[in-house]
Amino acid sequence: MIVNLLTIAVVTGFQQEVRQKVSGFGAHISIMNANEASIYESEAIRKDQPVIARLRREKGIKSIFPVGYKPVLFQSKKQTIAYKTARGKDTSEIQQNIFGTVVKGVEDNYDWAFFKEHLIAGEIPVFGDSTSNKVVISKKLSDDLHFAIHDTVSAFFVRNQPVKRNFIIAGIYDTGLEEFDKKIVLGDLRYVQQLSDWGIHTIIELSDTLVDQGVIVLSANVTGGNGNYRYDWGAGYAQYASRGFCPTKDTTLRLIASDFWSNINAPSTETSLPDTAYLKISVRGDTQSSCDFEVNESGEIKRTYLNQSGTKFSIKGPRKEITFEFIPGKGSSTYYVGGFEIGLHDWTALDEVHRNVKKMVEFVPTPYNEVLSTSSIKENQRDIFVWLDFLDINVVIILSLMILIGIINMGSALLVLILIRSNFIGMMKSMGASNWKIRKIFLIQATFLIGRGIIIGNAIGLLLCFLQETFGIVRLNPEVYYLTQVPIELNLWHWLLLNLGTLLVCVISLIIPSIVITRISPIKAIKFD
Repeated sequence: MIVNLLTIAVVTGFQQEVRQKVSGFGAHISIMNANEASIYESEAIRKDQPVIARLRREKGIKSIFPVGYKPVLFQSKKQTIAYKTARGKDTSEIQQNIFGTVVKGVEDNYDWAFFKEHLIAGEIPVFGDSTSNKVVISKKLSDDLHFAIHDTVSAFFVRNQPVKRNFIIAGIYDTGLEEFDKKIVLGDLRYVQQLSDWGIHTIIELSDTLVDQGVIVLSANVTGGNGNYRYDWGAGYAQYASRGFCPTKDTTLRLIASDFWSNINAPSTETSLPDTAYLKISVRGDTQSSCDFEVNESGEIKRTYLNQSGTKFSIKGPRKEITFEFIPGKGSSTYYVGGFEIGLHDWTALDEVHRNVKKMVEFVPTPYNEVLSTSSIKENQRDIFVWLDFLDINVVIILSLMILIGIINMGSALLVLILIRSNFIGMMKSMGASNWKIRKIFLIQATFLIGRGIIIGNAIGLLLCFLQETFGIVRLNPEVYYLTQVPIELNLWHWLLLNLGTLLVCVISLIIPSIVITRISPIKAIKFD
């Protein structure tokens, strides 16, 4: 009973703990672009998918959250170490290291319950109306990077051009699942959307030099999309990224930028959503004079900046002054996500719910000409869940062996009881007792022995489970077992079935050894005494 109880408690606890942690990092079911095999590398899809509203009403689904993943390189801190030498104390700097990980972008309404449970320092960041650079990292990563709460981390991203960003560590978590701890960093979804070049982002820029005897050149700076851009300066889409002119009156220029495949006049719905940027122009002085503006020694136009961001400045000429105010586009990246993660109420319903989600999502073209696919946590982390399923086989083997040993021991005990009570059996038979009545007496006696063993086994087994659950006496290597200590999970129904099953199997198995009683002769049994 002790071995059986501990086996079920440990295996159930192990499966549940690993399952919860793996699901906590991702989701039970993921929806992504059908062109990709993993949501970690998925192409962007539109956030406003009509099917999501229908899925929220599906039975068994607890939550649906949009997410985005972006690979990143984190740079560690420089560490100065003091050490003793023959001449006294000296110091040396440890070279900075680079660690590759993944930023998981989430929204403010994301279910943080799992990470709050494993948060060991700091707090969960609140993502407001503006893009936040606060992140939550693991203890494993913070130790490797030599960072603490509120430190600033340098991060390098690969996009059309490599970029460097700084993140502020708001919280540190520790799940003990090192393979995932060192891989996942939680951050603002809007940051991931911008850094992934999803959608289009448009800015109008002023060239530093004049052309054609005083003509100003405006250029479109567009990022995101597929890299093949078209521009609408007010007369329809064209492939000209620049335009030259000499302002003669106050005006506002509008630039719409989008990407396209082969036909410049193709509907924008077939590609990324377009973005719109504006430029406000104010002219003072002789508005009809030429645009002969002051330049420096390098031939660049002299600018007088009127704000700290540099988006508003003025340039002067002999007879007029022009003020420019650039208003960048808001970008269409917020309309795209890497995919959706679905959480369920009940793990046991995973396969059924996944089948229903597949029917609603897969091979059904979206209004944006996208084809979506789904995958369950069992498919995304196949190796882990195959390993967990093998544990069920171990449980069956151990329980079978222990019950077999119990049957052999109780059979032997029953035969001993019968042997030392042969005289009693002979007397009972001589007084007219049937074989079955005598067998029942010994079976009842054996049942009391089994019951006493079950009670003692439960007492010791439950005590060991309590000690392990409370104090974590037996530790594990998280790099091998994904956990820092042996987990304990004892379900009431499992406990009842184990006790009743053990009692019934052992008692029923004793019916065969009790057949020996039928072969005992009353005369020989009394004489044996």
